[in-house]
Amino acid sequence: MIMDVDEARKIHSSAELNVGDEIEAWHNGKLFHRGPVTQTVTGVDLFWILDARTGTRRLIDAEALVILRPAGPGSAKAASRPPVHTAPHTSKDTSSQSAHMPLFQAPSLAG
Repeated sequence: MIMDVDEARKIHSSAELNVGDEIEAWHNGKLFHRGPVTQTVTGVDLFWILDARTGTRRLIDAEALVILRPAGPGSAKAASRPPVHTAPHTSKDTSSQSAHMPLFQAPSLAG
């Protein structure tokens, strides 16, 4: 596992979610989406959120991302901390990454 997370916060299936629940969606130790659940489809483990960064509806795949409940009442503050990594990130060629369009775009947490 790349991220050291509190297992009590981790969502293992969309069946654990209700409309209105706040979630964070992480991939490779980076926060990609955050917001309230707007709809769930438990049969295929997918759900939609209203993304707090863009204000748009996002389809979230619970099998492809690490889904967490925000950390406590100060969740915006907690989410602004950098994630804790257990393994260093290595990159083959950083120059090619600037021209690469990522599948997910992490929200800006600067405030």
